Amino acid sequence: MKENIYFETIKCEDYEIFNLEYHNKRVANTIGLNINLQEYIYPLSEELLRCKVTYNDYEVINVEYFVYKKREINSFKLIFDDKISYSKKYLNRENLDKLFSQKNDSSIANIAILYKNTWITSKNSLLNGTTKNRLLEEKFLIEKEISLDMLKKASKIALMNAMIGFDIKENYSFKV
Repeated sequence: MKENIYFETIKCEDYEIFNLEYHNKRVANTIGLNINLQEYIYPLSEELLRCKVTYNDYEVINVEYFVYKKREINSFKLIFDDKISYSKKYLNRENLDKLFSQKNDSSIANIAILYKNTWITSKNSLLNGTTKNRLLEEKFLIEKEISLDMLKKASKIALMNAMIGFDIKENYSFKV
């Protein structure tokens, strides 16, 4: 039987760990165990770090730290694939990597659009990210199906993930 391996990407800066509660919740939802990631994460510097916690169905198996440099993403291409499933943050991202090779830059983040003065994120995300969940809980975002027409009429787009927070893109382009 093939072992399931998952991971969390957690922002650490100035020895602080960000939004740990939401990462702990996702681990619990993924494997059904309450693992306190605080017991495994020890940021090593003041620098902005991407902490990668790898775990399986039973335990944390590795913790790594990488200095983080934000990628600028300003162009988007819509890619349709009704068969892909990524409801858990699996370490094996082979199917996502195939989509990424078609230039799907948002495989690392959830997307929101500013439509009629309301920030909306998709109900049908591949993975419900921790930042998306936090902003929904704070009622900053609402979840709704986003049509192609809504996307075209959006006044702004934002990317969101654990490392970049909520990053508004005012100068962007997208292709269908």
